[in-house]
Amino acid sequence: MNTYLKTLIVDAATAFYRINRYKVGDYFGPVDLGLHLGRKYDSLNIGTGLLAGSIFPGSNRLIFTGFAPGWSGFYISTMGGAGLVFNNLGIDMLTITGKAPTPSVLYLNRIHGEEIQLSIEPVDIHNVWSSGRKGVYSLTDYVFEKYGHEYNNDPRILVTGPAALATGHGAIASMPINKGKISNVDTWAGRGGFGSKMMQEHGIVAVIYGGTFIDDDFRDRNVADQWFVDKYNKKLAAKDLEATAKYRFEPNFNTGGTFGVNYATLGGKMMSFNYKSIYMTEEQRLYIHENFVKNHYLKQFNEETIVPKQQTTCGEPCVAVCKKMNNKFKKDYEPYQTMGPLSGIFDQRAAEMLNHHADMYGMDGIAAGGTIAWLMECLVDGLLRPADLGISDNIPRWDIDNFDVVNDSMHNAKIGMEILDAIMEKRGILDITAGIRKLSRKLAGTKSREILDKLVCLGSARNGWMIPNQYWTPGVLSPMAIMGKYFMHYGDEFLPPRELGRQDARRLKKELILDNMGMCRFHRQWAEEMIPEVMESLFGMQELFLKQLSKAAARINSRNSSVFWESERNFDFIYTFLKRKKEIDKVEHPELDKWIAEFEKDKHEAALAYWYEIHKGIQETLADY
Repeated sequence: MNTYLKTLIVDAATAFYRINRYKVGDYFGPVDLGLHLGRKYDSLNIGTGLLAGSIFPGSNRLIFTGFAPGWSGFYISTMGGAGLVFNNLGIDMLTITGKAPTPSVLYLNRIHGEEIQLSIEPVDIHNVWSSGRKGVYSLTDYVFEKYGHEYNNDPRILVTGPAALATGHGAIASMPINKGKISNVDTWAGRGGFGSKMMQEHGIVAVIYGGTFIDDDFRDRNVADQWFVDKYNKKLAAKDLEATAKYRFEPNFNTGGTFGVNYATLGGKMMSFNYKSIYMTEEQRLYIHENFVKNHYLKQFNEETIVPKQQTTCGEPCVAVCKKMNNKFKKDYEPYQTMGPLSGIFDQRAAEMLNHHADMYGMDGIAAGGTIAWLMECLVDGLLRPADLGISDNIPRWDIDNFDVVNDSMHNAKIGMEILDAIMEKRGILDITAGIRKLSRKLAGTKSREILDKLVCLGSARNGWMIPNQYWTPGVLSPMAIMGKYFMHYGDEFLPPRELGRQDARRLKKELILDNMGMCRFHRQWAEEMIPEVMESLFGMQELFLKQLSKAAARINSRNSSVFWESERNFDFIYTFLKRKKEIDKVEHPELDKWIAEFEKDKHEAALAYWYEIHKGIQETLADY
């Protein structure tokens, strides 16, 4: 008997809709089907995996796909827990085409298996964003107050903020709703700019969905436990508890979550002050980590979040409890790194204030922080004046030797907030509708080339850009078709660049196993191995499943529009990493010595050769044959 992926295709211009069915085997989930539909309709596709609603922990991520404006290419973004309620609609994917004539809310409801109720309702979005809790929070409140009473069970709401209008990196936010109460645990499809796509290209500023539809999904724990016993000699719950230890609590470091474990272990590898730390001595880097982070920033986190166990989930039952909270503030490593040490902020009160401000605007936190850090360095070095940015006459305090960890952090956070305000209002030079790459090129021509050379980002096509993941390793600057996620190798060991490219490509394939099944990557230690076997047990299609994923990876890669690094800071990011591996980590490898010598001889030529070697490894591994 055939199984089908049911896709609700909605024309936002007319509210006309239909349901298309796609056979499992031709497509397996929201990524490969989203790639097909995105190419066909230039649509925003929102869907769950085949295991949504099942007993597998982490199987209820909501997957967003399409050609994203921030990256200028096909992109995949995921949101924790939001697939659990989506599954109650009795569909696998929502595909939004066309554009509503005015900013609107998309309403979806399904009661006891009846036909889906659908409407597209106009909203005075600027008035809503500027009222109440502001931005994404006030829009959530508005939509829930207006439509929430129409659902038999708690619905879920996807919302955009002002960044979706002012930038290409507007995110989509959602907060779990439990017993009629909106949680503080905001979850995000942050990377790529799908909030900007949903609003600018489709006129939809929010989606509310829910229902009571129950399908025949996989809920037999005894069968699943036997699979895990056969594979790992452990039941599902025991294996998952082991696999998610880092995200819950790591006893070796007396902390937990990505924030806690990363800051406890980074040491001299931690980046700060818009990556200027890569030019420092190891002693200087260790001084910053020890005094500003370990003894303050991380200490605050442990005392306020880990010790009182302020931790919860994204909205689905899960032992990882990865959402580390301090009252209403959620502490994730990367946004609290870019709008933390990268911006000269090492105090939780200051970082909370700035991160919450970016979240309120609905801007990808990593993109926001990378932009702030870059502009701050330009202010510190006198390349830009506060008046150029339309902010008050203050300069960031980045004097490491005389740094006041509390007061200077707050001073810098307030400047960061002003920069975000100026971006939303397009003050001074800060019109980044087309992205900061385009802005940096313009400023390089009108003011100074140094402005561009201080920007660390990845380029795709003409104007697509992405602030990289916050690890000092060459993999995060790889020329992959999708960057800014973990579709690349981000370990910090030295690999010859061509081998790095191969490892990048292999990582992409493994990540697609997870995303195409709507599975959280925090469970990857077992999910990458088990999911193909589950496909065999349920559908008899393990070989076809893996073959189709390889095809999807090749097709994504065929659209690879990566641009060679435009900034000298990117070159130095690689060169200083190599030097640190040699001088600090004492790595002995002939290729490491060779590349260091090449960079010292001609930095630009070496960077170009290094980039192309990574590219070669990617291309030969993702060939479509």
